[in-house]
Amino acid sequence: MRTPLSLLALSVSLLSAPGAMALSEFGIEGMGVVSTKANEAQATISPDGQRIVWASDRPGGAGGWDLWQARLRDGRWQDPAPLALNTAGDETDPFFSHDGTTLWFASNRAGGRGGFDLYRVAVLADGGAGPVTALPEAINTRADERRPALRADGQALLFARNGKGGQGGFDLYRAAVRGSDVAEVVALPAPLNSAADELGGDWLGTGGALLFTRLADGHSQVWQVGCDYGTAAVPLGLSFNTADGQTGAPVVDASKPSEVVVAGQARSPRAGGLDLYRLRTPAVTGCRQGRIPIDRR
Repeated sequence: MRTPLSLLALSVSLLSAPGAMALSEFGIEGMGVVSTKANEAQATISPDGQRIVWASDRPGGAGGWDLWQARLRDGRWQDPAPLALNTAGDETDPFFSHDGTTLWFASNRAGGRGGFDLYRVAVLADGGAGPVTALPEAINTRADERRPALRADGQALLFARNGKGGQGGFDLYRAAVRGSDVAEVVALPAPLNSAADELGGDWLGTGGALLFTRLADGHSQVWQVGCDYGTAAVPLGLSFNTADGQTGAPVVDASKPSEVVVAGQARSPRAGGLDLYRLRTPAVTGCRQGRIPIDRR
């Protein structure tokens, strides 16, 4: 089953390169290179800041949604190219580990357990990729799994699943990560998971605080929740993040944690369909780092 990719309705000022100009509230990412006339979705930036990988349906890929990469040259993203791991299916939701050694992503490629599954691939020293490995059955099920996000300390994985037993539609799950093993999958509690679709997001530090996408009634917003999941999440306090708009796919820039990239569609500037935008990462206080809130149900 194909799932909707989050949109973004906003007015922005131009920002063509990472960290270029004085970043105010938000700006477009890589106009004409990353953000183009095609649709671009979730993006992730390598910890050294030299590469960006994102999903796009632009021509030149293997088919459907593919993962593309651009490199930072002379302060701008250049040389966009599809990754060799793409297939005739959809590859989307890329996420660099914070040590830069692994790229995580979702795909509905042939050979999976059902719908979209989660995969990871080793990032080689020359920027290439090793063999693609599916995550274990504790993660990949006959349902759809989307939006993998590894915590900065490498010990917890956040992802979305639409299987039975959740609060409704897609819900957020976390799993313990120990080296190459991923296990101990737990659904995050209500009210964080709700009757709406919680479509994944990213960690704000290692204390458990999150940015995530919630989709309801055809509209999506980026929400923020602190370290106590028993406290209700709130919409991210940005001018364009409205209940009747479209925002989503927040991923913190691993090379510059004070900034986050989201996918969406602006009135101006606008490159095409879905574009990528950069904004400030919200501050988090009062979290004990390395702690994951427990489910009190």
